[in-house]
Amino acid sequence: MVKGNGTPASPWQLKTASGTAGFTMHNDLKDGKEILVCTVGKTVLHYDARCLNDLHQMLKKHGDWMELGSADEQKPAKPGTVEAWGRSPENPAGGWYGLKKGLRGRFGMYIPPLMEALGLAELEHHPKNNRMKAK
Repeated sequence: MVKGNGTPASPWQLKTASGTAGFTMHNDLKDGKEILVCTVGKTVLHYDARCLNDLHQMLKKHGDWMELGSADEQKPAKPGTVEAWGRSPENPAGGWYGLKKGLRGRFGMYIPPLMEALGLAELEHHPKNNRMKAK
């Protein structure tokens, strides 16, 4: 059971797939657009909220486990991973779901735990190389 209800006053309390780091996430509006606000320590990341539905649909179509492959924006994403899909021109957003230039990466680290908490996906919890699949 995840703590919080996804509002700014009561954000979801989450942990990375490996369980090594905690972070919060909540829904918000920015420039009339629904976003997810992810806070990791003092770092605040923004993701397009439609990524939850888009990723869920892609995973359902994929039909099997997919490696998360988290990487910073400045580093290339491993092909065939959730991270690579989250920045691909072939995804429904036509590119990055991360919205803050310089901090658009780590999609594969922070979005999958939220999807698990919301009941949209299964997630592995190993020290490294975790995968996810749609529920």
